[in-house]
Amino acid sequence: MYIIENANILKDKDLYTSSLLINDDRITAIQTGFKRYQLIKMNAEPYIMTPSYVLFSSKIPHQGSFQDLKTCIIEHFLLKGCTTLFTYADITYEKELAEKIKAMKTVLISSPIDYIIGVKIPVCLITISFIRSCKKLKIPAIFIELQDLEELEKIPWGWIREAMFPFNSPLIPLISSSQKKEAKALMSKWKDIMLREKIPALYEEVEENKPLPIPVLNKIGLYPQKGSLMNGTELSYNLYLKGREIKNLDEASLFHYHSDRLVVTVHKGKVVLSGKKVLFKPGNGEHVKVRTPSYFSL
Repeated sequence: MYIIENANILKDKDLYTSSLLINDDRITAIQTGFKRYQLIKMNAEPYIMTPSYVLFSSKIPHQGSFQDLKTCIIEHFLLKGCTTLFTYADITYEKELAEKIKAMKTVLISSPIDYIIGVKIPVCLITISFIRSCKKLKIPAIFIELQDLEELEKIPWGWIREAMFPFNSPLIPLISSSQKKEAKALMSKWKDIMLREKIPALYEEVEENKPLPIPVLNKIGLYPQKGSLMNGTELSYNLYLKGREIKNLDEASLFHYHSDRLVVTVHKGKVVLSGKKVLFKPGNGEHVKVRTPSYFSL
């Protein structure tokens, strides 16, 4: 056991100072101080601490070499303070589901960071049998390619909602149209139907290579397991050097504008980034299994 003291933890644009009691790779307690404990202490006062990020990417090189995957994970995840990647398997036919998920797991088995795998499907695959298959395999998110307003109205949403229960993997829209007006109309229609039919869903697209916000993490069942620093959660965090020029703090601005100040990333108690040196340990990542999406009440 040891203590991280004077940690300037960033949460919801607020910076608060706390000390963390650490046991193995988990946070045992968070409070203002642990004066009575005779333990090794790490002073985090010169830094801003954030939970390590979860990033979504649809461009994992699943048909390339191990070196391609290694380069991708270092450049797009580890150097950015991300220790969990979120991607999907592209499904065209229902019978491909188990096979494609297995193939994606095989690609990521050598990943040094954790990963979560959803599926991407055309609207025609929103069927009772496919949704039940996803539920059986505990697929945490179903991305839907949206192209036509009318095809959404033809789906028996009441039956789909019943087929989803009780796992309730959220449906996530993917807009293929490059026309802004058409894309806006599609998204508006999508939101109207999801709300009207009470379908577990996101009402906008998930942005690639940007830290997933807490509401999205909660919808796909990752929060507070990932993306948080709480009692009982894993010890995965980033340390940024503090500086006067860092103003209007939030995780997104740190991520986008102050990446040069990222000095340490820790994944489940182990350092994976120190300065610009990446400690790449193949196979250290785990396939994150979601128990229940949207379980944690925000």
